Amino acid sequence: MRTSLNNIAQTEAHLLGRQHPADALLFDARLLLDDGLHADVSAQKQVYNLVQQYGRKQLKQEIEAAHEQLFGQPEHLSFKQKIARIFFKA
Repeated sequence: MRTSLNNIAQTEAHLLGRQHPADALLFDARLLLDDGLHADVSAQKQVYNLVQQYGRKQLKQEIEAAHEQLFGQPEHLSFKQKIARIFFKA
């Protein structure tokens, strides 16, 4: 179990570029020699990509909700007009 945790920590450090150059070189050599490690790194990279996509989707939804609240509700009409004057001055 401990080896597995170490591999995860080393893989994370490698993917995030947080390794010392010598450790990165050693990890790259292990990647070439160990197909299982290569598969683990690929899987972890895919998980990071999915988490990033999910985070972007969530952030986009939050921004859209804030936009709707600020620019779509009548009680914020004066704020909407002030912003429009700033960006649409001719």
